[in-house]
Amino acid sequence: MDRQVIIKRLNEVFRDVFDDANIVVDAQTTADDIEDWDSIEHINLISAVESEFKIRFTMGEVSGMKNVGEMIEIIEQRA
Repeated sequence: MDRQVIIKRLNEVFRDVFDDANIVVDAQTTADDIEDWDSIEHINLISAVESEFKIRFTMGEVSGMKNVGEMIEIIEQRA
């Protein structure tokens, strides 16, 4: 799957989860960049990303992700 397609789809997921049509994520985006991205919303986000891409993250992957770029890399490997 093309990286730009993944980013486009992730932007849609982030906008939906955080209910903010203005969110634009890239590989460097972290939880510090999105106001409402806390531990509860992280769980909702992971679930939504898994559903969108029909994948499952391991607990190690979820706890180890430092930015959206790492999420993209995992999606690229699984898609």
